[in-house]
Amino acid sequence: MNVSTVARALVLLWNESARVVDPSDYQTYTWEDWSKLQPADGVRFIQAVRFRLRVPEVITLTDYDRLPAAAVSFSRRNIFKRDHYTCQYCGKQPGTEELTLDHVIPRAQGGESRWNNCVLACLECNKRKADRTPEQAKIRLKRKPVQPIWNPLYAAHDLRIESWSKFLSEAYM
Repeated sequence: MNVSTVARALVLLWNESARVVDPSDYQTYTWEDWSKLQPADGVRFIQAVRFRLRVPEVITLTDYDRLPAAAVSFSRRNIFKRDHYTCQYCGKQPGTEELTLDHVIPRAQGGESRWNNCVLACLECNKRKADRTPEQAKIRLKRKPVQPIWNPLYAAHDLRIESWSKFLSEAYM
């Protein structure tokens, strides 16, 4: 189970590596079949030069040789998601403009930009901590920073597509 872009889904369909699954009746479609369907009113589509192509919401791979790598990439955006847009020192949620990325062990003391060393901090807490460890600054972390457990929707937790509900458990929706 994974989330992909529409472009990637269409390439997989074109290369016969996947088929589109219609969530209403579970019928599967090849590229040839899918490209002949006319999008109904209100259905998302892509405008090609000569025709409109419905956006597939669910596809299934025809075969695969391995599971995809199950790791959440280290990025600023994913740290915001992991920490729920919350300062890890005081617990406030001031908004993205008032949050900074803080190195628990400062880079000046050998700290690296890794999952287990970076947290969100509000401007006030970041200023108070400065270039020190939490122990040196006499402040405590609310939660120890760790690499998040992989979730196929990690990059799109705010995305809700109704047709997916038939294929995903409540934990993902």
